Amino acid sequence: MSMQLTVANIITQSQYLGRSLTQEDASLLADYLGLLVKWNQRMNLVGPATWERILEILIQDSWHLADVLFDQNIAPEHSLDLGAGAGLPGIPLRIWWPRGEYLLVEPRQKRALFMEQAIMHMGLSNTMVFQGRMEDLPTEKRQAGLIISRAFKPWRALLSEATNYLMPQGHIVVMTNDPEPKDVLDGYTLELIREYTVAQKKRYFWLFILGRKSFS
Repeated sequence: MSMQLTVANIITQSQYLGRSLTQEDASLLADYLGLLVKWNQRMNLVGPATWERILEILIQDSWHLADVLFDQNIAPEHSLDLGAGAGLPGIPLRIWWPRGEYLLVEPRQKRALFMEQAIMHMGLSNTMVFQGRMEDLPTEKRQAGLIISRAFKPWRALLSEATNYLMPQGHIVVMTNDPEPKDVLDGYTLELIREYTVAQKKRYFWLFILGRKSFS
């Protein structure tokens, strides 16, 4: 049986998972989790059914990703989240990493509507939803400093297609269960591999940069 979804319980459960949340962060997360659990009962947005399991299995990705982006001092003016689905990792990510403009791209209408509702309820600034395919993005939205995607495409296909949507020296985050890529796609440099653990299983972020890293 699921515990009551409260700010206090979110803080307690996050502490158990190794993360200390502020009251404000936990309150925002409560808004998101409440909506996600409610909508998930009608349209199967995510696999886990309870807010505790969503926190453990899915939300942890967001706070670990925020750590990577801050550690690498990545602060783009414009980011794209491709195949955003229910807004994971992107919407919780914005609680801890609010830099620049963040556009969640999702072709399915009901999922896009859910994300719009979540963003509105949470009051997230500079965070928007584009309902459509990435090929439908207007030209001015195709020069991102950062692209994030969870299981949108196989990573080689993602990197290959993303060259038309990424600025030179822009970054792409690949979320994977594999420790390292066997090779690196031409035109990219693998800048970082970050390992972390969720539900006793290893996960990894691969951080690629378009072109070679500039040290100037």
